[in-house]
Amino acid sequence: MKDYTNKFHESNEKPVLLLSRITVKFGGLTALEDVDLEVHEKGIRGIIGPNGAGKTTLFNTITGFIKADSGEIQYKGESILGLHPHDIAKKGIIRTFQLSGIFPEMSVLENVMTGYQRLTKTSLLEIILRLRKAKSEERKIKEEALELLKTFNLLGLAQQRTGDLSYGQQRLVEISRALMSGVHLLLLDEPAAGLSSSERQDLNQLLRSISKERSIYILLADHSMDFVMEVCDHITVLNYGKKIAEGSPKEIQQNEEVIEVYLGRR
Repeated sequence: MKDYTNKFHESNEKPVLLLSRITVKFGGLTALEDVDLEVHEKGIRGIIGPNGAGKTTLFNTITGFIKADSGEIQYKGESILGLHPHDIAKKGIIRTFQLSGIFPEMSVLENVMTGYQRLTKTSLLEIILRLRKAKSEERKIKEEALELLKTFNLLGLAQQRTGDLSYGQQRLVEISRALMSGVHLLLLDEPAAGLSSSERQDLNQLLRSISKERSIYILLADHSMDFVMEVCDHITVLNYGKKIAEGSPKEIQQNEEVIEVYLGRR
């Protein structure tokens, strides 16, 4: 097996996320095979590869939607392998999906506010009775949601039905909702899908700002090669479920195996 030890992380610092020899099989099909991955620095890590490479399967395995057949996954030095998705989410690992998971009938503001649900300290009875504690927390949640909408240039759409937004705007709502949940490790599956070139550039700047200012680790998979190369600090390449390369965007662009199996030769 090739050695893809990250030369940028030679310290003894433990990775926030560690995947060791993860293998996932669906019947006779091997979706992931002995995949290793380490996330150390706060920043943006990209996962790329052609269709069927295993990117979404990798995300589903990390977040507990799919159970690995073998291997280990650790978050902050603690095994999360086999935990249910909601238990993993409680640890601060939140993901978005290829298909937008917004509530179309709810307003944009309401959608974003639902992200705070796992953090709420108000009981259902207090909410029903509209007690002072419930009202105070609701004001706090609304203020934070509005601030996020402002950050994502969606403030003017706060009261609009989310299902009426463009697909790209819905993706931004979904990311905003994820940030409302107190996320520490954010997994974005195709975040640039449906966005125009200018919208992708705006998202690039937003993700960098969010990662730095909120101290969030971001792991993203996307088909837009230009977007991934511009936004990511470090990139892992999958092909047929195997990791074939890892490095900086420049190193990936110059990697002969990546050029051959993914980028294509001219």
